[in-house]
Amino acid sequence: MPGAYPQLIQLDQKKPLSAVIKEVCDKWNLSGPENFALQYADGVQTYITESNRLDIKNGSILRLTKAPGRCAEDLYKGIQSSDSGVRCESLKELAAVSTDITFAQEFISRDGHSLLVQIVEDTRYVGADQVFGVCRVPMVMLHTLTAFMELMDHGIVSWENLSSVFIKKLVSFVNGKLLDASIQQVSLDIMESMVLSSSSLFHQIRKEITLDQLISHLQTDRQVRPFLHLQGEEKTCCRSLENSCSGIKKKVLSPIIVTPEFVFQNIIHSSGSVGDEMAHHLYVLQSVRLNLLEPRMKTPLDSFNQEQREALHSLRQAVFETESEGSLSNERRRSLCAKEFKKLGFSNNSNPGQDLGRTPPGLLALDTMTYFASRYPDAYSRFVLENSSREDKHECPFARSSIQLTLTLCEILRIGEPPSETGSNYHPIFFAQDRLLEELFCICIQLLNKTWKEMRATQEDFDKVMQVVREQITRTLSSKPTSLELFKNKVNALNYSEILKLRQTERLHQEETLAPPVLELKERLKPELLELIRQQRLNRLCHGTLFRKISSRRRQDKLWYCRLSPNHKVLHYGDVEEETETPSIESLQDKIPVADIKALLTGKDCPHMKENKGKQTKEMLDLAFSITYDVEEYSLNFIASSRTDFCLWTDGLNVLLGKEMSSEAMRSELEILLSMEIKLRLLDLENVPIPDTAPPIPKPPSNFNFCYDFSQAEQ
Repeated sequence: MPGAYPQLIQLDQKKPLSAVIKEVCDKWNLSGPENFALQYADGVQTYITESNRLDIKNGSILRLTKAPGRCAEDLYKGIQSSDSGVRCESLKELAAVSTDITFAQEFISRDGHSLLVQIVEDTRYVGADQVFGVCRVPMVMLHTLTAFMELMDHGIVSWENLSSVFIKKLVSFVNGKLLDASIQQVSLDIMESMVLSSSSLFHQIRKEITLDQLISHLQTDRQVRPFLHLQGEEKTCCRSLENSCSGIKKKVLSPIIVTPEFVFQNIIHSSGSVGDEMAHHLYVLQSVRLNLLEPRMKTPLDSFNQEQREALHSLRQAVFETESEGSLSNERRRSLCAKEFKKLGFSNNSNPGQDLGRTPPGLLALDTMTYFASRYPDAYSRFVLENSSREDKHECPFARSSIQLTLTLCEILRIGEPPSETGSNYHPIFFAQDRLLEELFCICIQLLNKTWKEMRATQEDFDKVMQVVREQITRTLSSKPTSLELFKNKVNALNYSEILKLRQTERLHQEETLAPPVLELKERLKPELLELIRQQRLNRLCHGTLFRKISSRRRQDKLWYCRLSPNHKVLHYGDVEEETETPSIESLQDKIPVADIKALLTGKDCPHMKENKGKQTKEMLDLAFSITYDVEEYSLNFIASSRTDFCLWTDGLNVLLGKEMSSEAMRSELEILLSMEIKLRLLDLENVPIPDTAPPIPKPPSNFNFCYDFSQAEQ
């Protein structure tokens, strides 16, 4: 009760509700307890009655308010008031409390719903800014329609009793141009309930609302709920699509056939995002339409069917120019056909119909092949002739690939599977095409040929190629391309090398090597492993390497050897004979103290590369390095025999100079060592999920009295 001190009561469910209300009123010194009722204060503010009182839970907050009968009487009088302000406020309150069935029964028993119908029928103008008192007419109409809708939703009164005048008034609200959008919304809500409750009302409303007006609503609001009346399975699917949408102009009261292009333009390509509920119904619509292909998918080729035989032979005739078959003998004709069917890639070239006897994909594979041959004849001929002319066992069989690709597309698109009750994975590209499967096939069969060549595949690799192609298709479709051109560009960019990179990344994620705790462990292990690599580089320098001298005439006729002293303080070098294995330090006449080395130069920055500028090759530049010593007036020039020696020596010299190693060999070795070390450390955690953050460390106990003190001698 507003202004009253709250009461904490123990509701005795055995007492009559009237007695409980009287006790509450007595504590607040309120007379006339029959004029009051209890109501939930939070959430849906439902009246407490004898029928629902057992639903009250401990701790529920109730409030004492006007009884439903008294409230209904007051509002019934208020909406007939001559004061427009009182009338508007009464209708506003009526719209709020009409959601309660107890109040609705009281108000309808006073014929209040007929009064609301009369208000609607008598209204002449609701579109401008005409003001009565403090409340505009549109607001009065909005509250009136909302209250009427809430009252009728309880099912107490039949929709059949509504007059044609009322229906025409609602239609005028929908078709009005200068109308408050909220009034259009609730008018459409009311007409939706009328249509669903009565076929006669549906036909009446259908005559009143123009198709042009409905289409304009569709074009200006993507949240559309069309009342679709289609045949067969599409009818069920599209009715579920109807129930998914909400919005101002969301209901189309006309038998409109929904085509994929219609959905694509008015829902998918409109502004805003598709909600979860709409996504589910788009998925259902997609599933139902794709499942229309199921009979063809489950029907094998019939060798005695003239139409199917002609379609099969059209594949051969579209690509191979042959002499008139009528002048050939039967044996010659069969031999020629078998040869051409073999070039097409059929396994049973003498009876290619057997290849299409497997279901799925059955006749659907024949449909996709003939579609490709007729729609894209140049691409079809190029595919077949390019592969049939190969003799290196790398030919890609068109027919076998097409049959398997059709099956793969059926599995990806889930053709033949009933739609899931919770599924929402629809493909926008589906609604942009009338023949999605065939168009996808035309793109993907050319992708398959491209991937086959990238993998340098043979017949033994057929299954591997199909796995890669399946992955290319599923990854591209998961990005939800909105057009075939976009799908084609994306799927062709996802070549075999990209698939390998993605697999490697996913494998690392699966092994949890990219989890934050593992990455932190890697960073802690790096210094130790880098030190290991440094020691290996210095040991290699101590062992030494044989280098060749490049004369001015570029004759590689002299050898010299360089090695680091065991104490890492001096570089020893000198000329050696070709058959010398590992010369001793004493036999190397020249030396450079490490302390005198000033810098390490590589590539074109080396003095001996600058001197021979224009004569050196790229390979020589990649293997050249120099060290400068003293006051940078002298240099010792190297040309490594391999990239490995170059990396070992440049890393080792950088270590001697106190710099970071930077070669690609070092990075590769570090990654290998880290991977091995991480795997060893995680052996005990196999199949144990690693959390992203460390578990919190509990606070230390307030005392350590539970610890045993070993310093005290036992008694």
